[in-house]
Amino acid sequence: MIEIFAKCIHLLQTGENVVLMTVFEARGSAPRTAGARMLVRTDGSSLGTIGGGRLEHEAIAAALTLFQTKASIIQCFDLTGNDVAGMDMICGGRGEIWIEFLDAGDPEGLSVCREITRLLQQGEKAWLLTLIDGPATEGNFRKCLVRKDLSCSGSLPPPGDLLAQLEKGTGGPSVYAAAVAGARYLIEAIVPAQTVYVFGAGHVSQAVVPLCESVGFRTVALDDRAEFACSQRFSPATRIVLLNGFDCWPELGIDEDSFIVILTRGHLHDKVALAQALRTSAGYIGMIGSRRKRDKIYQTLLAEGFSQTEIDRVHSPIGLNIGAETPAELAVSIVAELIQVRAAKLGRK
Repeated sequence: MIEIFAKCIHLLQTGENVVLMTVFEARGSAPRTAGARMLVRTDGSSLGTIGGGRLEHEAIAAALTLFQTKASIIQCFDLTGNDVAGMDMICGGRGEIWIEFLDAGDPEGLSVCREITRLLQQGEKAWLLTLIDGPATEGNFRKCLVRKDLSCSGSLPPPGDLLAQLEKGTGGPSVYAAAVAGARYLIEAIVPAQTVYVFGAGHVSQAVVPLCESVGFRTVALDDRAEFACSQRFSPATRIVLLNGFDCWPELGIDEDSFIVILTRGHLHDKVALAQALRTSAGYIGMIGSRRKRDKIYQTLLAEGFSQTEIDRVHSPIGLNIGAETPAELAVSIVAELIQVRAAKLGRK
């Protein structure tokens, strides 16, 4: 997400108009779920994808017309029945795409993109409300950015009913449309990339961390050995933390959106790290190892006072069962499970 908004900022600052496409409704076997975004430039080049194939080709063609009309539109797609064969696509489903023209001469578009990027960089959540259909949608489409503390900015007065839903945490999926008082609003969750904390910086971790980064996670690699917890073993994007021990964690900012992956060099370290992990509110905790090793660690933790409910939070053996053996294969298995859990949290299929 942040890459697309950062690119918007760069292009708008240089005076180039852009079109931002967002899938906000997808039913059935649509090629991408709601929330998929793509940026289109005046030359037809793009960043991101909304599904590829003829669907994307036709959406880009529609986007290019906006550079002349300077208007934003909703485009419906239907990939069922005869339309599937006609569009040369094997998936089905229906949905809608918000195709929005961002004028470099309109300071609001640039301001919103800057604020979204700032929030993402600082790990803060927010909601972006856009009036897409209603009595006041002629000309520029009005927006409102609602932060976690419910402070708002933008030209759109926040609809009271929607604001109440967001305050209660009942706003709906990450991207959806809502009808309020005869108008239709696009509601988009601005959610920072989740962080994966990888405890242990050995061979498997070296394969897991870059793969996590390639699919949109932030990463933190932690070890108690200076020769392993070092920048030479990971990319510049990886945060490196040298621990005094796996039982001695500094303040890491772990919350319910965090993922903890335990890949240390031995059973004792795994057990110690797991005990610490269970004391956090992490939304995912995974530990490498055989079922026999796992069960021994669980028995020890139960004897130390942890409850079965706490133990049940753990994914172990970690990863999807694909018969993985090598570090690279294990990394695919582990990251696939992280993607699966993330998708479920975001309400995807």
